[in-house]
Amino acid sequence: VQLQASGGGLVQTGGSLRLSCEASGRVFADLTMGWFRQAPGKEREFVAAISRRGGGTQYADSAKGRFTISRDNARELVFLQMDSLKPEDTAVYFCAARWRSSLPLGSLTSSRPWSYWGQGTQVTVSS
Repeated sequence: VQLQASGGGLVQTGGSLRLSCEASGRVFADLTMGWFRQAPGKEREFVAAISRRGGGTQYADSAKGRFTISRDNARELVFLQMDSLKPEDTAVYFCAARWRSSLPLGSLTSSRPWSYWGQGTQVTVSS
């Protein structure tokens, strides 16, 4: 599976960005999709995940109420809409995928269970 993330950039505090991730190489509807982020000097952390059909989502506490994960299976895309951005959201954001996952989304909040990773897109939030 190849993953290509895009949509990062520089935004002011309180602004919004929409990240996209295009997947190829497997039937997209067989992929559970997620977003992680990594700030300088910190470990990669979970942001959000979405089930194969989009009926289930999981968010990190830091993302709840501000970020929304969604997917378009026909276009083979997953999105992360980020609103009310804060300087602490500054990080490289990675999309991740897991093929035909039988694990509940709540078990996918660490990096280890994810099989495929994109290259990352930089998000910088200025104060």
